[in-house]
Amino acid sequence: MAKNITKRIKLQAMGAMATPAPPLGPALGQAGINISDFVQKFNAATQDQKGEKLGVKVVVYDDRSYDFRITTPPVTSLLLKAAGIDKGSAKPRTSKAGTVTREQIRAIAERKMPDLNANDIEAAMKIVEGSARSAGIEVVG
Repeated sequence: MAKNITKRIKLQAMGAMATPAPPLGPALGQAGINISDFVQKFNAATQDQKGEKLGVKVVVYDDRSYDFRITTPPVTSLLLKAAGIDKGSAKPRTSKAGTVTREQIRAIAERKMPDLNANDIEAAMKIVEGSARSAGIEVVG
């Protein structure tokens, strides 16, 4: 018999460093998930990505069981890491916060390809370049 889905939750958590504290605890508690069990499973699954901000999609079923899928880090966090800066520009059109090369854009697009709505790597690169512009990061090369 198929399980009925009661909730779908999207979260962001640091790889291998999740704790039951906010924001994970309250979001999972409201869905009726055993928080400590989720944290243990998530941390075990993300040992190789320690310290990176990761997306998590949780599907909660009517019997309070759940499945989760870990997605790649957000494009903006990958861009900030590639540019070597802590945050983007407050005024992206007038002041630039940093620069990235086309090769770095390609590497980010290849990493994000499973989660992007793009048919080829060139389209994925345009999506990443758009995110860079929004963060005030200049693409050179």
